[in-house]
Amino acid sequence: MSKPIGDIELQIMWNRLIAVVEEQAQTLLRTAFSAIVREAGDLSAGIFDRQGRMLAQAVTGTPGHVNSMAASVTHFIQHFGLETMREGDAYITNDPWMGTGHLNDFVITTPCFHRGKLVGLFSCTSHLMDIGGIGFGPDGTDVFMEGLYIPFLKILDAGKVNETLMAMIRANTRLPIDTVGDVYSLMACNDVGCQRLVEMMDEFGLSNLDELAEHICSKSREAVLAEIAQLPKGAWSNAMTTDGFDGPITLRATTTISDAGIHVDYTGTDPQARKGINVPLAYTTAYTVFGLGCIVASRIPNNAGSLGPLTVSAPEGSILNAQKPAPVCIRHVIGQMLPDVVFGCLAQAIPDRVPAEGTSCLWNIIVRGSVKGGQVGNYGFSMAITSNGGTGARPQADGLSATAYPSGVKGTPVEIAEAITPLIFWKKELRPGSGGQGRTRGGLGQEIEVESGIGEPFELLAAFDRIDFPPRGRNGGGNGAPGAVAIKDGARMFGKGTQLVRPGERLLVRTPGGGGLGPAGARDPALVAQDRREGRS
Repeated sequence: MSKPIGDIELQIMWNRLIAVVEEQAQTLLRTAFSAIVREAGDLSAGIFDRQGRMLAQAVTGTPGHVNSMAASVTHFIQHFGLETMREGDAYITNDPWMGTGHLNDFVITTPCFHRGKLVGLFSCTSHLMDIGGIGFGPDGTDVFMEGLYIPFLKILDAGKVNETLMAMIRANTRLPIDTVGDVYSLMACNDVGCQRLVEMMDEFGLSNLDELAEHICSKSREAVLAEIAQLPKGAWSNAMTTDGFDGPITLRATTTISDAGIHVDYTGTDPQARKGINVPLAYTTAYTVFGLGCIVASRIPNNAGSLGPLTVSAPEGSILNAQKPAPVCIRHVIGQMLPDVVFGCLAQAIPDRVPAEGTSCLWNIIVRGSVKGGQVGNYGFSMAITSNGGTGARPQADGLSATAYPSGVKGTPVEIAEAITPLIFWKKELRPGSGGQGRTRGGLGQEIEVESGIGEPFELLAAFDRIDFPPRGRNGGGNGAPGAVAIKDGARMFGKGTQLVRPGERLLVRTPGGGGLGPAGARDPALVAQDRREGRS
């Protein structure tokens, strides 16, 4: 019988695991073909034990990927069985209901072996810009229109690539080099994780991860429950109305805090939509628990143990628990609202810890078109230029400007967008006065102007929100400025749906500002003077 490992050694090993998965994620970041991954960080990476419990996640990554991937590994284990897994195997899916919420995210899971024994699994996710169908936009009316649907399949068999599957992937994308390259990047990412784990286990003399896994999960769960024990107990409700596709969508939540944990129920939320803004429950859960964790357990590592006391439910057929084959391609415009929906509940229980509403969803400028000659439809480029609005004012500080919360995705540099596409960015700057006024002010949005540089039209696959319903202030704070999308000196464009930008037209995008917190009259006079100097007023 082996000697028990001491707490200090276990803590060192835990920290080492976090370093392992960060190197795993950096491999994906450095080798990815898609700009939305290598420039914006739209990815996740993590290590799991044989039970499918996430033990550590990389700091690099997004909550929608990380926290949905946390559940997807269990589906891989259930589908294939640990007993069938061999060294050199790897598995893939982009099932929205078993993965990360839409077809444009590939999840690859790789079993890790140490001295011939399966000791854990590495999993990673990244966003692929184009996987066929009608493209990365909200126009689909079912998931089958939205692109290539990959069930649970083996992508590597004892180190041999499934060339048939690769050929299917290559044949179903407008960007075959980028898409196939990203698949290899995902596989390489997990391979690096496996290599580093084996080195760690040899260094510490481990034959398995069982004791370390139990330590991580139990300590994390205990820490979250200790934080929850200090909160007032009860149930609080909140509602948020947002733009939707054909009309407004209302999201309703009831958050219940008890000694056993925190549960968020979305009963009363509107039904799933006709177009692709619906959210599978896995993605709903991912962003809900992230919002809870930010307020309740921000200093506790994110893993299966810390996630365990945070639970979510939503009625089947609602927009937050859309059922297959609902279209889900642009699930982020609704799903990323959920931390702010939950904050509206928590603000009633612990008002001194909760910010005002922010932009919430990413303002991705999704474009595609031909590089030279021909009709739009002969796609030479396809890109999501990630852009962000302002976050809500914080209790002790102003909101952050041009910052993606809750997604964490960085904005795409103009230089990268202009290098990959034939577009010219005439303007990309902060939007003065867009943050809501208050004792603390909302963060500023941006103003962006884009034009074709080759005299060819291009398509905008619009997927914007917070146009008709801007971020709300709280406790007397002012609302943030609404977003807007238009042709400069021309017509207003729709917030969602594919639209053409013609040669000579300049696309104008204004991202929203965050809501303010508290009455503006209570703002520090020194900050008021600074606002005037910096043009924030």
